[in-house]
This record gives sequence, C-alpha cells and structure tokens, in this order.
Amino acid sequence: MTTVQKIKTDIQALPHEDYMSLLSWIHERDWEEWDKLLENDIALGKLDFLVHEAMEEKKAGKLVDL
Repeated sequence: MTTVQKIKTDIQALPHEDYMSLLSWIHERDWEEWDKLLENDIALGKLDFLVHEAMEEKKAGKLVDL
C-alpha cells in the first residue's frame, strides 16, 4: 500500500468531527499555497498584463464603478 493509499484509508476511518477538522485544515493549506503561487507570479510580472488592460479600459472610459 502506498503512502497516499494509506492516508486515504485512514481518512475514511476518521470520525466525522475529525474529518471535518482535517478538511478545514487542507482547505486552508490549499489557499495558502495558492496565495504563494499568486505572489510569485506577481513578483515575476506574469500578471502585469492585467494592470495594463485595466489602465487601457480606464482611458477608454469602459470601467464601471462597483
């Protein structure tokens, strides 16, 4: 049995409360990883095109207040 298979089996055996706690932890960790990736992409300039698009839309009067 691989490590992942063992973990899956162990998760299936968890009481509901423990499962929900684990799920919450995994969800939070996933968001933290996503934030790190986003921050890295920003630092590398990968999202600069969005700023330029927004500036062009503003110049063209196409932005709408939310």
